[in-house]
Amino acid sequence: MKSLEELKKIREEAKKKIQLRQDSNGTRIIVGMATCGISAGARPVLTALLEEVNKRNLNDVVVNQTGCIGVCRLEPIVEVFKPGEEKVTYVHMDAEKAKRVIAEHIVNGNVVTEYTVGAYEK
Repeated sequence: MKSLEELKKIREEAKKKIQLRQDSNGTRIIVGMATCGISAGARPVLTALLEEVNKRNLNDVVVNQTGCIGVCRLEPIVEVFKPGEEKVTYVHMDAEKAKRVIAEHIVNGNVVTEYTVGAYEK
């Protein structure tokens, strides 16, 4: 930063991003990033999700991280919350699966059932 104006601009941009996360009526994607998730490969999953959302200009989609989701043996875990729909929990994710979830579920509205916790439990 070279000036107070530049600092103010950075602050306003950060406030907008925080507000978007808090008030978002769009889709929320949550990635479990506790030690168990990270050791199972959650970091590349998070990166792939963020890249796909940005590449596709999905302005109504927010990708966040959280701590332990609670089922370490199923990590990496990704939860998708779409307004008016039930939460979808994807398990044993990797970067390629994450890209497919963005394309099929987030963009086209079709849950990728073979990656869900329900398919795994069968």
